[in-house]
Amino acid sequence: MVPTLTATLGVKGCRPVIGTRDCKDVVHTFASANLTTGAVTSRLYGSRTRARRKDGLSKTKRMQVAFAHHLLDVARAYPATAWRQVVLIIDNAPWHRGRPVDWALRRFPHLSLYRLPPYSPQLQPIERLWRPLRQRATHNLLFDEMTELQQALRSGLGYFRTRPHVVLKLFGSLWTTTGLPEA
Repeated sequence: MVPTLTATLGVKGCRPVIGTRDCKDVVHTFASANLTTGAVTSRLYGSRTRARRKDGLSKTKRMQVAFAHHLLDVARAYPATAWRQVVLIIDNAPWHRGRPVDWALRRFPHLSLYRLPPYSPQLQPIERLWRPLRQRATHNLLFDEMTELQQALRSGLGYFRTRPHVVLKLFGSLWTTTGLPEA
């Protein structure tokens, strides 16, 4: 819930005071985008400091379960009856592997994961969505409650869900949603 500050106004010669909270609660966002239609499938996972201390699970275990749930969302959006194979491009984050992820992949065999080489975020298409999402949802904003942050992210993701042509433009797609080359 610590804001991303990009610019602020202040009196010349004086350092402006910026509000912040001593709060380490975070919201993780999982998203997949169809590179041909621009459709976005996403899931938010809020992680509160107090709850993390109580459950005793590591961050990796919690994130593996959250990613497995995201895979279930993708499987619902792209059922095996209509989509023979769905390939998700992922990086080498530790939560992209493990028992929960293996369980989801066994349950939906039409989903497959394509792992990128280490340290190559420039090859990951979804990375092109994160900056515009954060600019739209969280830049220069201080949230009092976790629910406000989650609502801002849902609103930002909703913007991209309703505008597939914007998503395709972010990915540099050569095809529009009608299948005709762009001019």
